[in-house]
This record gives sequence, structure tokens and C-alpha cells, in this order.
Amino acid sequence: MAGAWSSPQWMTVANLLYLQRGHDTQFGSVETAIQKAHAAVAFQRPTKISEDAVLSGRLIHLALPGVIPAEGGVPLEIEGIIVGGLGISGVRSFQDGQIAAAGVAALTTAHSNSISGDNS
Repeated sequence: MAGAWSSPQWMTVANLLYLQRGHDTQFGSVETAIQKAHAAVAFQRPTKISEDAVLSGRLIHLALPGVIPAEGGVPLEIEGIIVGGLGISGVRSFQDGQIAAAGVAALTTAHSNSISGDNS
């Protein structure tokens, strides 16, 4: 996933269970990725929701503690229960969101396969 745009990005899961970075990623993306994952879990929705709200003029989102109004943070759900979050930072916001969505899809598939016993 990370090589799709040939640029660096950070990935983290809420409560920092896993962190991966490109060797030339800007330092500011580290904390941004962590905060996107945390915001997605804390507010139980993708950070794109706050980004869209701010862009449409709902500036209250800028004052809410812990809100990151930038796409790239998504909650991880298993059977309707939020179990963590994924935060991506380092490329354009919409690209962070695409990478986050792909990460959630991969983790969801891996979880489904582990339950069904399918290891393909």
C-alpha cells in the first residue's frame, strides 16, 4: 500500500500497538497518525466526518478536544464493536483515507479468515 504514491507515510493503531514508517517520512506525521487513530476510536467514526464538517462551515469541530479534522483515521470494528483504530499520515489527506480504508479491509479479512479457518 505505502508504495502506491511513492511517498512516505506513517501508520498506527490506537493505543499504539503498531507503528510503521517510511525512512524519509516527515517527523510531524508521526503524532498526526497517532492522533487520527485515537480520534477515530474516541468519536467512533472516521476523521473524514470532522474534515467534511469543518469544510462545510461547522467550525465547532475545531474546538472539540482530540478531534483531527483530516481524513486518514478510521475505527476498526469486529462484529459491530470498535476494537481499535487505524491512523495514516504522510501523503495527501484523501490518500491517507484510501490507505486507511485498505488497511481496515485487510485486517477485517484477516480476522474473518482466522475465525473461519481459511488461511489463504
